[in-house]
Amino acid sequence: MTKIAIIEDDTAIHQMYRMKFESEGFDVQLAKDGKAGVALVKKFKPDIVLLDLQMPEVDGVEALREIRGSEWGRDLPVIILTNLGEEESPKEIKQLGVSGYIVKADFTPRQVVNKVKEILEA
Repeated sequence: MTKIAIIEDDTAIHQMYRMKFESEGFDVQLAKDGKAGVALVKKFKPDIVLLDLQMPEVDGVEALREIRGSEWGRDLPVIILTNLGEEESPKEIKQLGVSGYIVKADFTPRQVVNKVKEILEA
């Protein structure tokens, strides 16, 4: 079973994605901030991560920096899932390496699932 970690502080959004991914056969784990997200990724060892940028405590950039700075997270596919347009997002995101960038308002949950599957199959 493909494992996905969703790091997102908005409960309604992460529950919506949890239901959608579980209905597609994914094993889903959730974290509500970057600090909990990094701990989750270390423990859960997902195949892919959906990461919000704007979160309390530790934001998505810092979480991504921590994930990329470790042996287990260096090559882990990470998709940014945010309401910030790419031009508004921190430049460091590209330097840290992400597999995709999704603006929540522009994608349906079905399109997000399809994007995840596409990246995993590449």
